Amino acid sequence: MTVLNDSLIIHPPGFYIIGFETFPFISVYFIFLSFVYVITVLFNSVVIYVIAFNQCLHTPKFLAVVNLAVIDIVLNTCTIPSMIKIFLVKDNFIPFNLCLVQMFIYYSFASLESFALAILAYDRLIAICFPLRQNSINTLWSMSCIISLTWSFALGVTAFTSGIMTQLSFCNSVRVFSYFCDYAPVFRLACNDYTLQWFAASFLTVMILIGPFTFILLSYVTILVTVFRMKSIDSRVKALATCVEHIILVAVFYIPLMTIFTIGFYLRLIDPDQRVLSLSLASCLPPCINPIVYSLKTKDIKIRVLALVRKQKIGTEQRKSKPLRANKINAD
Repeated sequence: MTVLNDSLIIHPPGFYIIGFETFPFISVYFIFLSFVYVITVLFNSVVIYVIAFNQCLHTPKFLAVVNLAVIDIVLNTCTIPSMIKIFLVKDNFIPFNLCLVQMFIYYSFASLESFALAILAYDRLIAICFPLRQNSINTLWSMSCIISLTWSFALGVTAFTSGIMTQLSFCNSVRVFSYFCDYAPVFRLACNDYTLQWFAASFLTVMILIGPFTFILLSYVTILVTVFRMKSIDSRVKALATCVEHIILVAVFYIPLMTIFTIGFYLRLIDPDQRVLSLSLASCLPPCINPIVYSLKTKDIKIRVLALVRKQKIGTEQRKSKPLRANKINAD
């Protein structure tokens, strides 16, 4: 217990995460999540490695791609291992301070994921609408500044919203009905006024979803206007083709989350079990899908990944052939 502003604030030792207790076939779901996590780490690591060690890929666009890959790894690392631990060890207790840390990391990187998709939309906007000025507008320095600003803003706002959770007193239930230390399910357990936290959650939702999504929509409206002004049909098709993968990423990330937050947080019309399952899938799948649909399908990255695979294959064959040569020499 701590005293804050002459009022007694009760902080429990921790919380119990109970989001998956009533799910049937939960073992199958956790096997699926394990597969998702391995794919997320493996494919995003390949993307980071290929871009980092190829000087010709050190461009604004691929800086944005690396930014997305790093965020994807951290976002899924924040939640999936702890979910698997709960299933394997049967220990769903999380200490109070660690709960706040997990809350901070998750919402920071969920925000950054949203901003990263907006940054990729900005890259497409400059490339298609201002092709002659692209190299002067979208430089490595400007892209670095944009990414740094999004990180500073997301981390700062999330630190504030997580920090004000310490003003709440938890004197009743400590059972969090979610798959991690989720913001709204935790503050609703408080036995004192949580109006400030409710407004902070609303602002966080706008910051994570509405703001970047609005920017992406406006960017594609501008892109469509520019594309339909092109005289050549081939030019139109070529320009739009560069946006298809990004549009898929936007749809996979925003549509489920916006639906869940709107129906679940504000209207409360969704069943709690369905909310937990839907939110866990909506949060865990995009970081796994992003490198498959977008990064590894980019021509420059695909060429270098295939070259890396061929190099590894040749190296393996050479190592296997050395003992055979040695045996042949000895026999002679």
